[in-house]
Amino acid sequence: MKRILLVKTSSLGDVIHNLPVINDILHHHPDAHIDWVVEEAFADIPRLHPKVKNIHHVAIRRWRKNLLKQSTWHEIRECKHLLSAQPYDAIIDTQGLVKSAIIACGASGQRYGYDKHSIRESFASHFYQHTYNISYQQHAVARNRSLVAQSLGYIVPNGAPDYGIHAPLLEIEPLNIKINSPYVIGLHGTSRDSKLWPELHWINLAAALKAQQLKLLLPWASQAEYTRALRIASAATNVVVLPKLRIAQLASLISKARYAIGVDTGLSHLSAALSTPTVAIYTDTNPELTGVMAGANAPAINLGNINVIPSVDEVLKVLETLST
Repeated sequence: MKRILLVKTSSLGDVIHNLPVINDILHHHPDAHIDWVVEEAFADIPRLHPKVKNIHHVAIRRWRKNLLKQSTWHEIRECKHLLSAQPYDAIIDTQGLVKSAIIACGASGQRYGYDKHSIRESFASHFYQHTYNISYQQHAVARNRSLVAQSLGYIVPNGAPDYGIHAPLLEIEPLNIKINSPYVIGLHGTSRDSKLWPELHWINLAAALKAQQLKLLLPWASQAEYTRALRIASAATNVVVLPKLRIAQLASLISKARYAIGVDTGLSHLSAALSTPTVAIYTDTNPELTGVMAGANAPAINLGNINVIPSVDEVLKVLETLST
């Protein structure tokens, strides 16, 4: 049995992009024992995959803010102890940052990663015993799959990725969410304002969905996202503003949606990974490299590009193709 440790700590979209390597590994090493190191905020993602054995949480973001606290150093020591408790046949850092490379050094075994020409923080390559040159001119999912394949000595796969995750069966009633008709989930929140889709577009989209007897569900994570969702809901009677939910709870709702429509956000990648037909809207980034990538079981379409804002009509036309 091969023991393999994957190091991909953040962010949400990046963690989701790493999921297909699990089934790739198991296709070539069916009895592999696969563990994963991830930021505590995103631990729900590898937890959705039934074949990930142990999930090691780190809290780099929180630890940095509390370096003078004794409890912080206790957590760090405990994390290192758990990582080094048993040796691994391969420790594969698909993150490619100095912080992830240092985490990889806390485990026992041979370390594999990108070479200095293939990552943003080139110094990280010095922490690995084995490095590989992997082109930036391909999607992040393909880069991860290529690195893991070369690290473990099998042919780089070129088929559609199998994310391998399943949404948990969660009861919606206790959350006081009243949904009694088919719905679309609108993933409107993102990391910076330049990636947003105009509020008026969301309002007009809601009106078009109402004509199709579809509700529009709006999740949120920050106060700004919550107030934006309320403004959209105030202009459309078929919009439901969700309560604040954990990633696992959102995954359950996303998996049951007729479609997901989202901006450049990790949740759009999650919807594609959950095999929900997905339309991803890009306004400030190039989807060729980091857009949603469809799995084998459902379509995912990217619209827009840097300084290109898709119209509501464009989104609706894509939805028509997804429904046929």
